[in-house]
Amino acid sequence: MSRNLPSHVDVAIIGAGAAGLGAADALKDSGLSVIVLEARGRVGGRAHTIIPAPGIVFDLGCGWLHSADRNSFVAIAGKLGFEIDKTPPPWREQSFAAGFTEAERENFLTALDAFDERIQQAAKNDADDAASRHLEKGNRWNPVIDAVSTYVNGCELDSVSVRDTAAYEDTKINWRVPRGYGALIAAYARSCPLALNTRVQRIDHSARRIRIETSNGVLCATQVIVTVPTNLLANESIRFHPGLPAKVNAASDLPLGVDDKIMLALDDPGNMLPKDGNLSGATLRTKIGTYHLRPFGQPCIEGFFGGSFARELEDAGDGAFAAQAIEEITALLGSDYRRKLKPLAESRWASDPFAQGAYSHALPGRACARAVLAAPVDDRLFFAGEATSPNFFSTAHGARDSGERAAREAMAARQR
Repeated sequence: MSRNLPSHVDVAIIGAGAAGLGAADALKDSGLSVIVLEARGRVGGRAHTIIPAPGIVFDLGCGWLHSADRNSFVAIAGKLGFEIDKTPPPWREQSFAAGFTEAERENFLTALDAFDERIQQAAKNDADDAASRHLEKGNRWNPVIDAVSTYVNGCELDSVSVRDTAAYEDTKINWRVPRGYGALIAAYARSCPLALNTRVQRIDHSARRIRIETSNGVLCATQVIVTVPTNLLANESIRFHPGLPAKVNAASDLPLGVDDKIMLALDDPGNMLPKDGNLSGATLRTKIGTYHLRPFGQPCIEGFFGGSFARELEDAGDGAFAAQAIEEITALLGSDYRRKLKPLAESRWASDPFAQGAYSHALPGRACARAVLAAPVDDRLFFAGEATSPNFFSTAHGARDSGERAAREAMAARQR
């Protein structure tokens, strides 16, 4: 629940996304006074479930329990009574041959897997250059491999560190939450001491007590756990005194890419499209969407755009995502689908003032920035968030686990 600001707490947590909630949960039985300060009027951060139409659940942010066999939210879902759907994702499948024949699909997947192997080998050889340098020269599938990077990293391969890419641990097991991943994370927050609509503006750690200036007043804390997205740290939306140039630089080396979703209602009474199908075109270009057909059997299509193309569509204004998605879908399935599709909702994460992007990637040569960002300062300032996770960055469970790690660091520091 939301509450007024106290004058002093033992631990103040900045941000009520998965990382902040993970920290609060880890501290709940510590005997310490805790408050979570959140700029938005809701919890969840980049996890947010909406119901844009009856019978349609839409996760504007994270939607998959990635590496589910190692994902801490799986156990949390069980405790909170949330069903888990273990249907495998359709990402490597193609529901229709239109635009992408089976033979083309196999050739593309072979090229993609070979690229991934080169990335792993380069990292073993201590390379940390741009991932784009490891594309096979002249391979016709390079633009589509780059498109995959925009979905996975939120940016093209020329902006991605090889070593960081190789460090991500993907167990290839991905599950979903029918009621919504964002809804699960919101339920996880129910017992947290929250102050919503409270934007932190300045953190003064020059004295024994840390002074936190917010849009709703001032409070003091003995320790602070900072979980805000890297772009906000990099542009110093929260000011620190004394300044923390190492943190600002590390955050700048871990920018948030751009990934956005569009949800289209589907008027298809005969269910001609397969449940949990996949659709994309072998257009041999990077600027292209990918489409999840009838997720959970719902009457809708979920589109996904990433990288510079997603940013362009955000900048183009209202209706741009829907127009692009409908154009691509009708080109693949036929013009009849133009009248069957209706825009319901879309995300615009780069335009969100409290996110300014989707999830982090390390720039070439900057894979070490995650450890720098995660390191405590004077046993009083602690940092968490998906960008601080060494192996599960860009995920909600990586964020949650990092919050738990920061909370444990804070408790350990109090014993010294």
